Amino acid sequence: MKIAFATTDGVNVDEHFGRAGMFAVYELTKGGYKFIELRKFADGRDIAVEETKGMGQAHDDRVQSKVDKLADCKIVYLMEIGGPSAARLARKGIMPIKVKEVVSIEESMQKLMETARTSPPIWLKKAMNNT
Repeated sequence: MKIAFATTDGVNVDEHFGRAGMFAVYELTKGGYKFIELRKFADGRDIAVEETKGMGQAHDDRVQSKVDKLADCKIVYLMEIGGPSAARLARKGIMPIKVKEVVSIEESMQKLMETARTSPPIWLKKAMNNT
């Protein structure tokens, strides 16, 4: 199962979904996890998404493109996400997980792996079984 992390540095979950210029993608298996790739949408912040906010279809298209490029992931960790973007992820079967403060990707993966092993919520069991 692939997990994406909204990040500015490839090390921490520290970005809002829409303005994230890159996502670190990891693979979680029953035996562990490993880094797969950095998916870049922009150098730095994703200005194309930010500048179209409030512009209707142009903004929707930019956000949908980002969602589509993360469609193979089952979970996306992020600092913030708007309701419409969260709904777009959910329609693709992707669970957005908001973190309250900056946290390392490594720590997030370890916690997720432990939860998957000990007491996974129903949505996580389903995601793990569909991979």
